[in-house]
Amino acid sequence: MKLRVLGILSVLSVLIVIFASTAILTSASRELTQELQINRAAALNRLAQVAFDAATDGESTQLQTEMDRYSGLYGEGVLIGLPQGTLRSGGLSEDRADVRDAVARAKLNLSDTTLSPLQPFGTGSEVMSRSFGSASQVLGEAVLEVNLDAARQKLRERWLLVGVAAAALAAVLLLGAARVTRWVLRPVLRLNSAVTELEATGRTGQLPEDGPPELRELSRSFTRMARTVSDSIDSQRQLIADTSHQLRNPVGALRLRIDLLVLELQTAREHQAAAGVLAELERVEGILDGVLKLATAEHRAFEDSAGGPLGTRLRGQPAVIDPYPVLQEETERAGPAARRSSSSILLADPPDPAVHIACNAAELAQMVGELINNAIKYADGARISVAVRVRPDAVAVEVSDDGPGLSTEERAAATSRFWRSPQHREIRGNGLGMTIVDKLAGANGGRLLLAEASPHGLIARIEFPRAVTQRKEALE
Repeated sequence: MKLRVLGILSVLSVLIVIFASTAILTSASRELTQELQINRAAALNRLAQVAFDAATDGESTQLQTEMDRYSGLYGEGVLIGLPQGTLRSGGLSEDRADVRDAVARAKLNLSDTTLSPLQPFGTGSEVMSRSFGSASQVLGEAVLEVNLDAARQKLRERWLLVGVAAAALAAVLLLGAARVTRWVLRPVLRLNSAVTELEATGRTGQLPEDGPPELRELSRSFTRMARTVSDSIDSQRQLIADTSHQLRNPVGALRLRIDLLVLELQTAREHQAAAGVLAELERVEGILDGVLKLATAEHRAFEDSAGGPLGTRLRGQPAVIDPYPVLQEETERAGPAARRSSSSILLADPPDPAVHIACNAAELAQMVGELINNAIKYADGARISVAVRVRPDAVAVEVSDDGPGLSTEERAAATSRFWRSPQHREIRGNGLGMTIVDKLAGANGGRLLLAEASPHGLIARIEFPRAVTQRKEALE
């Protein structure tokens, strides 16, 4: 947009300079032509008057003297036809076609004292002619050669002056166009950045009020709207977190009452009904626990990505940690659950040398724990591998299994809230685990990637940029 607006203003500026320069140069050419024409017409009239006296008296000596003096002074030829003969000075003769034409017109009593408009480049001269005599009789013809070189030189000097002035004016106009474009578009670009930030984080800083009045009002309106949207999102997120938290108490009390009630039951049918109630209660507890974790993860993600004006981060950078000890701890913690489901967990050897990432250790443990638990739950009896993979510019924490895996479409939808694969409908779960991992990964500057394992299974990979110090050491 900036290039388009600046391009239009630049073209208009150049056109203005061209039109103004053309007008000035045309006026200069017309002025010099008129000045030269008036001067030479006066000289031709004077020579014609002397020639008339010479034709009347029959004495041409004075006329020849005047002609020679004029030619010596201006370097221009003169030709005058008298009844007694033709006088010449300055080398002008009837051998030139334009001179013959001028003499022929003068004999017909047609005067020609106009000059063509001057051009800065060119050579040659022009002639002016007129007749002299009485009202009823033409006594002779006077032809004057007009040398245009001096006038052309003056015109070239004016062209040079106008060219320099035009270049300076064009530079000023282009600079002004650039400043005007920047002044007009700066609020638009800030508004675009703020819209992108609001879309990504749900928050944005207050826009500076500058630029044209209309854009200032637009910035104020957007700031008010963004604040309303941010407050609404925060309220919704807080409502979910508070609701999930507050429901824990009545759900806990309900579980206690059901446990006490079970002690009073007598028949197998009553115990079976109570088991169904307990299963549903556990499902509700799982959903509440998942929603609370998701609300916390989303709050973390938005808190980390949102900040001051136009995305200035307010939070400090996460601590730089070695991810391998976290993987060891989570692998050991998940061991009993894996054995109960006939699964095995293999932790790969640590990278040598050790690598580091910028991530909250507790949140990394939560992410790894969710991925391992998902593998145990949905890939019953599978071999689960946990490893730290090192790449030139990234470090990946990887959890893979050789279970049934997910299709391409299912992997794309796996991070959606409450999404569950159709093949896992019979397995208890709430469909929030991958969403929580995805949000926490983004909050720590990483990303969750799901890929197909070979020959079958699922690879869940959390990629983090390598810590700055680690990257410097690798380059060295």
